[in-house]
Amino acid sequence: MESLSAVIIRLAPYILSMAAFLVLLEQITYLKKKRSVPGPNLVLPFIGNAIALVRKPTEFWDRQAEFAKSTELGFSVNYIIGRFIVFIRSTELSHKVFANVRKDAFHLIGHPFGKKLFGDHNLIYMLGQEHKELRRRIAPNFTPKALSTYIELQQHTMLKHLKSWMELPESGTKPFPIRLLCRDMNLETSQDVFVGPYLNGESRKRFEVDYNLFNVGLMKLPIDLPGFAFRNARLAVSRLIETLTVCAEESKTKMMSGEEPTCLVDFWMQDAVREIAAAAEAGEKPPPQTGSTEIGGHLFDFLFASQDASTSSLLWAVTLLDSHPEVLARVRKEVASIWSPEFGKLITADQLREMRYTDAVAREVIRYRAPATLVPHIAGEDFPLTETYTIPKGTIVFPSVYESSFQGFVDADRFDPDRFMEDRQEDRIYKRNYLAFGAGVHQCVGQRYAINQLVLFIAMFTSLFDFKRERSDGCDELAYVPTICPRDDCRVVLSLKCRGFPCLS
Repeated sequence: MESLSAVIIRLAPYILSMAAFLVLLEQITYLKKKRSVPGPNLVLPFIGNAIALVRKPTEFWDRQAEFAKSTELGFSVNYIIGRFIVFIRSTELSHKVFANVRKDAFHLIGHPFGKKLFGDHNLIYMLGQEHKELRRRIAPNFTPKALSTYIELQQHTMLKHLKSWMELPESGTKPFPIRLLCRDMNLETSQDVFVGPYLNGESRKRFEVDYNLFNVGLMKLPIDLPGFAFRNARLAVSRLIETLTVCAEESKTKMMSGEEPTCLVDFWMQDAVREIAAAAEAGEKPPPQTGSTEIGGHLFDFLFASQDASTSSLLWAVTLLDSHPEVLARVRKEVASIWSPEFGKLITADQLREMRYTDAVAREVIRYRAPATLVPHIAGEDFPLTETYTIPKGTIVFPSVYESSFQGFVDADRFDPDRFMEDRQEDRIYKRNYLAFGAGVHQCVGQRYAINQLVLFIAMFTSLFDFKRERSDGCDELAYVPTICPRDDCRVVLSLKCRGFPCLS
């Protein structure tokens, strides 16, 4: 009988020929889709440029932007793990994608391998009437009354964490990175605002562990096998949604008893309970999207949307205020005329609205360093992007919010909060280029909440602390973690500026 090694040796030429054929076929398929569009002419078999994307994402996307700038097309192409991708730099073409999110055109996916990670029943994957109906139910969560409730919760959590920063051994003497500190503060803020009293004790600790597993898996290759970060992240998402479902069910019980809302899920459940009661009275089934499991899944969507993006903006705010002392001085002057930590009271919703320049700073931070630089979509069908190029079905399309932020605006490469003040109104004049919160039917419904979070942080951080950034070579370069942050994790020296934290008493 022929040995196994002999069989392998005998079949080796055929195996190699088959592999060479598959590699050639893959390359021909890529070039057929690419046509004359800028992008690499050769790609590695099977994995394409995945290694470059994972190891050095900043360089990868900068290269795509350079490809897109090389012609007047406004977009470029590449190949990642068997998937053809299109990177869009042109603002108008990005709007074309955002305006055509529907079954027979583009599907928002949030992450290149999002459906594997989040499941396919999340808000970002909904289309048409189902999506429109869900957004109608979400809207009451962001009314002025609801936002005022969140403002108090946001400040209590922020102040608790800012105080803990001053208790670190390095505080006041040595620089230390604040990225993970901001991330932890934002995670707890989101927990307090979204599910308030329903997440406590052991469930809160497990929640934080699972969210960290999810966060790590976001930037890894989608290897769904035991022991790999992506599998750990996927399982963590399931547990996180289960936890949030329990919170939603407890909130439903509370709202059915007629109590006042104290967090976001309460505002959501308050309306859901009314609709459920009305349906029961009419002898009908509960309306869709009012079940605790469904709401628990959507709460996770909110968490994902708010957590890392907000962390990014807080870090860039500190970075940019440090490098622009004239802006910092104006912020401190405005905030001091309205609020001081020595008042012993929290910032009210009315006071927050008075901080117009600080609000302009927050908006400019978000424009200048848009946290979610890309908004991945997938082409559900062949789509004519331009008169000369049709995006093939199955392509992952990346409209670049970051690139749009530097188009149209006056002197766009300069950090200039005055562009958002009343006398210039660049937020209105160049509204089409301000895509940090998306556009079209999937535009971020919680953008006012996100801006409030940043304005509150800027007001309190600059009032409580004197701070100095430790500058080093490349410290301001972009790092994807997964949203963009300063490469050095924003290392600062902090010292207490005011006489204490009376707001916590």
